Amino acid sequence: MAKIFLDQQNVECAVYGGAVLGGGGGGWIEEGLQIGHLAVEVGPPQLVTIDELADEDLVVAVSLVGAPGAPEKYVNPIHYAKALDLLRRQMKRSIHGITTNENGAGTTVNGWFQAAVSQLPVIDCPCNGRAHPTGLMGSLNLSELPDYVTYQAAVGGKKDRYLELSLSGSLSKAAAMVRRASVEAGGMVAVARNPVTAAYARENGAPGAIRQAMAVGEKWLSNQGEAAIAAVVDYLGGRVIVEGKVTDFSIQMENGFDIGTACIEEQYEITFWNEYMTLEKQGERLATFPDLMMTFDAQTGRPIVSAALTKGQRIVLIVVPRKNLILSKTMQNRNLLQTVETIIHKKIVAFLSVDV
Repeated sequence: MAKIFLDQQNVECAVYGGAVLGGGGGGWIEEGLQIGHLAVEVGPPQLVTIDELADEDLVVAVSLVGAPGAPEKYVNPIHYAKALDLLRRQMKRSIHGITTNENGAGTTVNGWFQAAVSQLPVIDCPCNGRAHPTGLMGSLNLSELPDYVTYQAAVGGKKDRYLELSLSGSLSKAAAMVRRASVEAGGMVAVARNPVTAAYARENGAPGAIRQAMAVGEKWLSNQGEAAIAAVVDYLGGRVIVEGKVTDFSIQMENGFDIGTACIEEQYEITFWNEYMTLEKQGERLATFPDLMMTFDAQTGRPIVSAALTKGQRIVLIVVPRKNLILSKTMQNRNLLQTVETIIHKKIVAFLSVDV
């Protein structure tokens, strides 16, 4: 199935499946449903495979950058479209498709509204098939190309916090500037960035990951409660680690990120940097990012992002091995993965086999 016109059922599947593959990050379900349904009402947007494009066609990534838990965050649909328009004017070159930076409740449908208003297709080749904390992790290993000059645009905030930012430069400096912009805008900005050829995106991205999210969402929506969680676990080849009460929870917002830890039944500790990074049982490592760790409400089966956990909440915690996910090459990049260690103060690379 090379092309499909996206409908309201696709939105539901993409958002709930994206919530699972968000692994604790990737935005909020309610916001994903809102922007996704609006996109279909305006559009419908078209989803195509990366193979539908010529190798030299240009694609750009769109994303949300910031802390999902920030109380003053504000991004509305016009911000998504404006960021893409700012980027197009800055580049002065034709864009042939839009990709999202990752899977998540809000991020799987990133680009759907922009596609609806611009008539560009959504390309099923996200910059990563699961959610991740940093802009560089969603940059298709462009960080390994020292001469690459990125173009980026960011829009967000309201009233005196509203800002528009358009810039070009090195990838690391541009990512840092956009992250800072998210803080100034109240916690979140809509971003368009990193034009690359379709050939490069195909080689370094996660072709088919949007359809994987939609398939996961279909499994979840076809069941209820515990059965919905079980259907997702079975489809992804994961396992339920524990069902129990959140006995301790801490979160802080730092430099545009949600950072913290949660304990379940006093035995299991999970750390997060927007997304869940490590899972340990009494000091024994059970899962390490980019393995997928995800939490669900034990009664309703609804996915719960890290910022929405609360002490006393009864949850189900699952793990899916990274080999069962559609991941980009950044998830094998030692330099990018080592940055996690400096934030959560736990070893990451030692538990992984990485190439770069």
